[in-house]
Amino acid sequence: MSAPMSVDVSYYVALSAVVFFIGLGGVILRRNPLIMLMSIELMLNAANIALIAFARAWTNNAGQIFAFLVITVAAAEAAIGLAIVIVVFRRSKNVDVDEVAGLRG
Repeated sequence: MSAPMSVDVSYYVALSAVVFFIGLGGVILRRNPLIMLMSIELMLNAANIALIAFARAWTNNAGQIFAFLVITVAAAEAAIGLAIVIVVFRRSKNVDVDEVAGLRG
């Protein structure tokens, strides 16, 4: 029986960086609020990957606890953000982030 293979932490950190920058590109380049919300979720998931990887590398459960808290914040952010997008879409049929600022009363 062979020993289980272990993946180096640097691979997880590289994956986390790639996912984070994909999310950052989505937030910066796209003006659709739904795409922006999904990109923010990607950025939060990238942070979770890094937290879990370092928690496993250092055999410390604190990173897993923080990742659970980040998941909770991400769920709340998605629910509130989607509710705001629905309210804005009901007011005007165009959902553009630049034009939402013009709706201030």
